[in-house]
Amino acid sequence: MLENASSPLPWFKALADATRLRLVRILSRHELSVGEIVAVLGMGQSRVSRHLGILVGCGLLASRREGAWTFYSAAAGGEQAALLAALAPWLAAAGPEADLTAVAAVLRERRQETRRFFNAIAPDWATLRREVLGDLDPGDLVRAVMPETVALAADLGCGPGELLPVLAERAAAVIGVDSSPSMLALAERRTAGLPVGVRMGELEHLPMADGEADFLVVCLTLHHLPDPAAALAEARRVLADAGRLVVIDFAAHEDEAMRRRFGDRWLGFSREKLSEWLDRAGFDLADWSEHPVNRGLVAARAVAVPRQPVRQGEPHERHAA
Repeated sequence: MLENASSPLPWFKALADATRLRLVRILSRHELSVGEIVAVLGMGQSRVSRHLGILVGCGLLASRREGAWTFYSAAAGGEQAALLAALAPWLAAAGPEADLTAVAAVLRERRQETRRFFNAIAPDWATLRREVLGDLDPGDLVRAVMPETVALAADLGCGPGELLPVLAERAAAVIGVDSSPSMLALAERRTAGLPVGVRMGELEHLPMADGEADFLVVCLTLHHLPDPAAALAEARRVLADAGRLVVIDFAAHEDEAMRRRFGDRWLGFSREKLSEWLDRAGFDLADWSEHPVNRGLVAARAVAVPRQPVRQGEPHERHAA
């Protein structure tokens, strides 16, 4: 039998190996870097890379190069994704439970590393941020799209609370969420006397109730997270149906030094990638603007609104971005 583009033979050949089944199983759940995969499987990098190459070559896995790092995940579309979805009940048992425990440990270490970094640099964070943003004031970007009156606004990943007083200008109540105790302590001092409360928590598991907020800001935070898509899904959960989400982050870039100096995990995001995640979370992208800053970087502001359910007999039209 000849192999061709429409033949499933290369897929089944690739899956006929215990290590590759383990890889597909864990990468169907999480996107991981090569180093993280090596840590999970407990194998040498050359051996892991060989198996990854086979799975990427037949399209069962996708690779994403970002600066000096390469990330791997299961195919998200096409016939290969359909095959993996059909095999999901069997793939769920295609490896030892220790693999999933190891993945959980890797993700936990990601979060702890980020928390340690921000606890350490909290006092200097405003200076470091100005080093990159220059004259750009994120507060101005938020004011330009914030309604005149808001019942409850929240800054997700609030850091030392620079945007909390801005939100308090128009919101009756404000919540700042961050995972760093040192950052939250600074935020509390900055907002003394204002209708602002802070809560400790991860953006992928927000300490907020469903539909609690009317206006959300995620400013220069997504690029630090292990799973930005999960954070956007959580933002949709806590945002009221008539609410608004503002995401300010770097457009995609190749400045690898940002990882070392600022603890960045992602080197920014393309409009297409952020739109994809927003769509998957249940948002429509209503506005997009770009603002040059220092180091040759560009800060992008995305404004998103919850997608409203389609009434019977009405076509589903998304906001033009």
